Amino acid sequence: MKTLSTIGYEGKTLDEFIGELKQAGVEIVIDVRAVAASRRPGFSKTALSNALRENGIDYRHYRPLGTPAAGREAARKGRVAEMREIYAVQLETPEAELAMAQALGDAGERHAALLCYEREAAGCHRSMLVERMLERVKFAVKDI
Repeated sequence: MKTLSTIGYEGKTLDEFIGELKQAGVEIVIDVRAVAASRRPGFSKTALSNALRENGIDYRHYRPLGTPAAGREAARKGRVAEMREIYAVQLETPEAELAMAQALGDAGERHAALLCYEREAAGCHRSMLVERMLERVKFAVKDI
């Protein structure tokens, strides 16, 4: 059975983050942030993609699998149930359906890690995404 990992970069340096990915055997990072920008050095889309590639890890960004602005706001305020409701609606959009199919294709070929900011997957939309992905394809899930 293929492994699907998740990872958040909260509180990590880029080197720590890449080290964790390499140690876990991740071959492709699937960025599921709606906005692939970060104030943390090295975690914005282009810089992250380049750093990963230099370390032999591929990168894909699927914006439609990110949380809409209202969901991000709810999450920042600790309203996880509200974020989950908003994200559930997002996952029903045609754009998210297509992006999920593409992400499943990536994860079916190589050990993938879903990327978002939050350290703990339980309070992040990526845990919901994993649940939906598991409805379609069986993976062993590992939170890095």
